[in-house]
Amino acid sequence: MTAEIDPFQLYGTRETEIRPQRLIAGRLAVDFKDGNLRTITYDGTEVLRAVAYLVRDRDWGTYAPQLSDLKIDQANDGFSVGYLAHCTGPENTDLAIRVHISAKTAGTVIFEAEATSKTGFETNRCGFCILHPIVGVAGSPVSVEHVDGRREDTRFPDLIEPWQPFKDMRAITHTVMPDVTAECRMEGDTFEMEDQRNWSDASYKTYVRPLALPWPYRIPAGQAVRQRIVLSFADKRKTLTAPASVQPDSRAVTITEGNKRGAMPSIGLVITPEEAKATLDARDVLAEIGPQELLFHFDPNAGHDATAFKTFSTIAGLHAGTSTLEIALPCRKSPLAEVQEIATWMNAAGFKPNAVVISPSVDRQSTPPGSQWPECPPLEEVYAAAQSAFPGLRLGGGMLSYFTELNRKRVPSKPLDFITHCTNPIVHAADDLSIMQTLEALPFITRSVRAIYGDMPYRIGPSTIPMRQNPYGSRTMDNPAGRRIPMANRDPRHNGRFAEAFALGYAAEVLDAGLECLTLSALTGPFGLIAGKDEPSPVGGRRPIFNTVASLARLAGSQWRECISSDPSAVLSFVAAPANGAPQILLVNITATAQPVELGSFRLAEKRESGRLTLQPFAVGSITLMD
Repeated sequence: MTAEIDPFQLYGTRETEIRPQRLIAGRLAVDFKDGNLRTITYDGTEVLRAVAYLVRDRDWGTYAPQLSDLKIDQANDGFSVGYLAHCTGPENTDLAIRVHISAKTAGTVIFEAEATSKTGFETNRCGFCILHPIVGVAGSPVSVEHVDGRREDTRFPDLIEPWQPFKDMRAITHTVMPDVTAECRMEGDTFEMEDQRNWSDASYKTYVRPLALPWPYRIPAGQAVRQRIVLSFADKRKTLTAPASVQPDSRAVTITEGNKRGAMPSIGLVITPEEAKATLDARDVLAEIGPQELLFHFDPNAGHDATAFKTFSTIAGLHAGTSTLEIALPCRKSPLAEVQEIATWMNAAGFKPNAVVISPSVDRQSTPPGSQWPECPPLEEVYAAAQSAFPGLRLGGGMLSYFTELNRKRVPSKPLDFITHCTNPIVHAADDLSIMQTLEALPFITRSVRAIYGDMPYRIGPSTIPMRQNPYGSRTMDNPAGRRIPMANRDPRHNGRFAEAFALGYAAEVLDAGLECLTLSALTGPFGLIAGKDEPSPVGGRRPIFNTVASLARLAGSQWRECISSDPSAVLSFVAAPANGAPQILLVNITATAQPVELGSFRLAEKRESGRLTLQPFAVGSITLMD
């Protein structure tokens, strides 16, 4: 991040993250941050995305331990780290974790931890999580050693696996580069892996304590819980050069044109009864943006009733595009009785959407491996009831929550006109890097949906940084202090350029899916493009994400052309060619540092000394091209 930029402009808060400390042991480099290891590389190639010791509460929220007695020693032949971490749980229960990390020039990393509690401590998970990256790893060979000594030679999942691909794990070995393998050995308990791409995390996660065991569980007072991770390398290269530089690459990111083509999706905005009046008051801004789709959310379990439809009807009457009613069906009575009641309220208010998306409310809740699906009418019955109550309207189905739930409970597609789901980037982690890395997972999600549902019309959203609903606990997390926390219903970065960059990066990564509609925000409220009177915002109340969503709405229906970035972890890009305008290349820097960009062979409409430019942190830009 450059010094002259106010952090609030970037992140919607002036609270900045602690920078990681780079530690080196020969060809090995790691980032030490918040007590854990990130971005573990060998000769410049990412081996593991993270090795972290995590403690989760009964709602799967992650504790932020207080570290003390921190000692870091970087020597010529390696490094070592030691500290004591403290967690405080409900009713003043406590947990202390003594940690020691070491690595030598030969490349072996040892991360060991001992957790004890004086009071006893309730948790859903306490122990190590190991994250393998997905880009360049998905679909590749892997060897898994099980706790009984068996070795299984298999592959990392390519399409996203709904359940655990590997169980009863003791070690996992994969190829880092030709003639170099890495083994991650996990001691102290039984580990298993889940495909975190389900939640749009850009990783495969190996974690401790199988989900088939009960949770939450209690760590007894006075009982030590010991675990150890050993990461080692087998380097069989005949010729070894000097270790790759661990410094950031200062070379320009090169953008070249690819071969893929398609049409830009329609852009939607979500409207809830709670924000309907504010949306109506901002009708001029709504008209200025010109979204193609309005998604009206209706959830009787949240207290929504007949009064919502009057305002919905007024807003829809001001809108030149189409609209969809999204129903979270309570299923306390028969589906037909419930949808007929909703249809009566809708007709009385004169609300006439073009489509209805319907899903049982309980299907928004996660059903982890080993759990029983909640009581729910058959989806065929729910869809038949909707077709009866809303004749002539398009019917959408899928999940009102995330791809995870859709992948685990695959809805019958025959009655449906389109499929839909959402994503959220702060389910497991809420640091800046993890959120932007979720963009890597989106092409895997859309490709997995296409593998299940073929070429049927497909919508995504609303997908925002703040979490609108938590399938994995009893609630979303309140965030009055505006911190970076997982599962929060408000996130400060939604107010800054960070969200603007995230939204354009999101659009770029799902273009190849051929979406019918993409919804990335509301108009007002904590998920909105404009802030309320009591909400933090830039001058004028328009959040930076406003610019991205308005631009995408203007480009809806345009032809897009693929752009290939030499470093997609830093800069993403695509070309959009409106029917009645010159083509333009859209660029986004998804990092906190300025990125030099070289546009190569693109023919720019304006005269420039070269095709080189610099994108500032989280900057979005467009350049007109020659026809």
